[in-house]
Amino acid sequence: MRKLLIVDDSKVMRDMVAACLRPLEGVSFEFAASGLEAIERLSLNDFALVVLDLNMPDIGGVEVVEFVRSQDKLRSLPILIVTTRGDEASRQQVLAAGASRYMTKPFTPEQILTAVRELLPLTA
Repeated sequence: MRKLLIVDDSKVMRDMVAACLRPLEGVSFEFAASGLEAIERLSLNDFALVVLDLNMPDIGGVEVVEFVRSQDKLRSLPILIVTTRGDEASRQQVLAAGASRYMTKPFTPEQILTAVRELLPLTA
């Protein structure tokens, strides 16, 4: 079973993302409420993919992406950014840092499910 890490400071958003991804077979979910918690979980566990918000109170999403890309064992981990930031500068910054895909909120369940399905085969 492949594990997905869903990182967002909003419990409602974490639960919503997980609900959208429930149709995926052979995956389980873990959750982190902050960038720091995400880094801790990523350091201790193996994940197939991370769904990551940019706006968090402690360590932001860009810093989490930079951490992931600096670690040999995590370097190829797919990262889907899901954020309220729709500006091009934010998008370019996080993609340059190494995010795999960028999606703005609000999104439809089909949009996030499609994005995750496209990214998951990279880890199979």
